[in-house]
Amino acid sequence: MPAHPLALTARRRLDERRQRALTRYYVAAGAGGVAVGVHTTQFAIRGAGLYRPVLELAAAAADEALGTPPRPFVRVAGLVGRTRQAVAEAETARALGYDAGLLSLAAFRDADDRELLRHCRAVAATIPLFGFYLQPAVGGRVLGYRFWRALAESVEDLVAIKVAPFNRYQTLDVVRGVVDAGRAGEVALYTGNDDNIIPDLLTPFPTPGGAAARIVGGLLGQWAVWTRRAVETLDRIKAARAAGSPPDPHWLSAGAALTDANGAIFDARHAFAGCIPGIHEVLRRQGLLRGLWTLDPNETLSPGQRAEIDRVCRAYPELTDDEFVEAGRDEWMR
Repeated sequence: MPAHPLALTARRRLDERRQRALTRYYVAAGAGGVAVGVHTTQFAIRGAGLYRPVLELAAAAADEALGTPPRPFVRVAGLVGRTRQAVAEAETARALGYDAGLLSLAAFRDADDRELLRHCRAVAATIPLFGFYLQPAVGGRVLGYRFWRALAESVEDLVAIKVAPFNRYQTLDVVRGVVDAGRAGEVALYTGNDDNIIPDLLTPFPTPGGAAARIVGGLLGQWAVWTRRAVETLDRIKAARAAGSPPDPHWLSAGAALTDANGAIFDARHAFAGCIPGIHEVLRRQGLLRGLWTLDPNETLSPGQRAEIDRVCRAYPELTDDEFVEAGRDEWMR
């Protein structure tokens, strides 16, 4: 499930043609859904009056691209802010046909668990809840095991969690919380750890009863690029898991390669300052975006980041889907 970028013109206005083209690309690539209005879409769309237009474009483009009858395709809307704002965004998303709301808790940086849970319940009363552990480096906050267990126990309409703290200990907190709440079979876990995608998808997390808990897929900014290859990778991992065979050692190398590529695209060297422009740069090279423009004129590639992207593209051509994009781009741009 790709986190949907924002296509802008050189004047930093919404480029509707390319915005639709991105959604069509993700559908054609075989993605299981998209997340819109999230960090990769730029949180600043709210202040720019673009929240509803961008969600509406993605929903309409997906509906058109999926055809009749449509295959399953999950639409997730990013929700931010204090309770009044988050509920209002949830109402907008629900009215546009979105299936769940990915709820950021960044606006509650100093709140205790009780306040956080009240907020989550209020939002879940409007739209099914997709929990979100966002790493602190890009605006998230630390959320402990007790919070995740209480969330799973007390919010019936919690349907999934994006686990994205970029921290193995904190990832385990989420898995343990859901398992200990008795909801491992009900709440779908998605990796958002762009630095550990393949190991997350391969790992059978131990549980007290002996049965393994699994991360079922990914909701990732990294999967906003080279999406066709991401879909193929996930399909192969699912097939290997279904067969019950031990993981092939080649997955260790594949995981390291993807993490290295993500380090360049997400600008890990500069604390992720250039992560959104890095995504845009890959899409620009493929002709899906015209430039790297973001709503913040100061948000650009970091020094040396373009050279790092050059390096990983040369080193790992098997990760790219340039030929797939070349074949479909004109149709998506119509």
